[in-house]
Amino acid sequence: MKILVANLGSTSFKYRLFDLGDPAEPVLARGAIERIGSPSSKVVVKTAKGGSETSRPVADHGDAVQLCLDQLTDPETGVLADASEVSAIGFKAVHARNLTGVHLVDDAVLEAMEAFSDVAPAHNPPYVKAMRMLRDRFPGLPLVAAFETGFHRTIPEASQRYAIPEEWATALGVRRWGFHGASHRYISWRTAELLGRTDLKVISCHLGGSSSLAAIRDGASVGSSLGMSPQSGLPHNNRVGEFDVFALPVLLRETGKSLEEILQILACKSGLEGICGANDVRDVEAAAGEGDIRSQLALDVFVASIRHYLGAFLLELGGADAIVFTGGIGENSSRIRSMTCRDLGWFGIELDPALNAGGPAERRISAEGSRVQVWTVPTNEEIVVARQSQELLKSGRSAIA
Repeated sequence: MKILVANLGSTSFKYRLFDLGDPAEPVLARGAIERIGSPSSKVVVKTAKGGSETSRPVADHGDAVQLCLDQLTDPETGVLADASEVSAIGFKAVHARNLTGVHLVDDAVLEAMEAFSDVAPAHNPPYVKAMRMLRDRFPGLPLVAAFETGFHRTIPEASQRYAIPEEWATALGVRRWGFHGASHRYISWRTAELLGRTDLKVISCHLGGSSSLAAIRDGASVGSSLGMSPQSGLPHNNRVGEFDVFALPVLLRETGKSLEEILQILACKSGLEGICGANDVRDVEAAAGEGDIRSQLALDVFVASIRHYLGAFLLELGGADAIVFTGGIGENSSRIRSMTCRDLGWFGIELDPALNAGGPAERRISAEGSRVQVWTVPTNEEIVVARQSQELLKSGRSAIA
């Protein structure tokens, strides 16, 4: 079974084609189309037979998928004899009202996603628009939405709930949903392989443009730093993270801005960028190294939030067997890892400075005597979506948990 996994942006389409009929689950091809809708779109494809980088007009996501299928069946560099070999397109979908798990995309799924477009404004609108277009353009090709929230449905009800009226939680879906599910699910799988056991207590630290921690027991999520929306939890590159909603009346009154304008700032001009003006941790670290006070404050705020949830999840799990750093920051910033794990020897968490400083992308970075193992592990969200899509198709059902 060959599954095409798509990562959509408002003007981009990135993909990987997996062959899940092969036990090794190889990536047969990968590609990207950027600046969709502009006079000239950048088109990149790589397969075992070769690759290319060109520019051409690509009007919309439907044209992008058609171009992708043309690339995959190209006589010279393609890897498929016919486009019908693609069993489904899998999407790492983000959020939907009172709906989670893995679903064949239909009208009900799209309507549930649209209902939460204002909760996930950077993700849901482009996905819904593209999915509708693809259903019309390729009616015989199954589309699968693997929701990021699905991994976190094992979190105890008490940890999912806000202290709000019952009907808000049950009828309207206002609760802590948790996100980055594909990444945390992959870390749960890979850590079990690395440590050679499944009865593990793992804290997965997905740190990147958006960041979250997850507490995982025996492969199942029991806690997430993210809540109702992807804007919550840790400070993100330009999203606020934790925020007291009762600050809103003050902001509305004192700034003269509308609620929509304030929400836009909280979602797009806050986080690290709001504190220091930069939203890439590499730039923030460089500026802090040169003595910029606001940049150092941004790093300190970010790490303080990581440590807050790390401590909470150590209590929730009753300790940990492993702490795993993943995502662009988690994998690459030795400084953030060192700041996060400082002075935690009492908890049995000690880094090896040399191992933390550099080495293979996947490596143990804890000291030899550290009771808790600390690792960096590159995540693979795409293989998670591919496997979930395959499981759904094999089930013969329209949805699975």
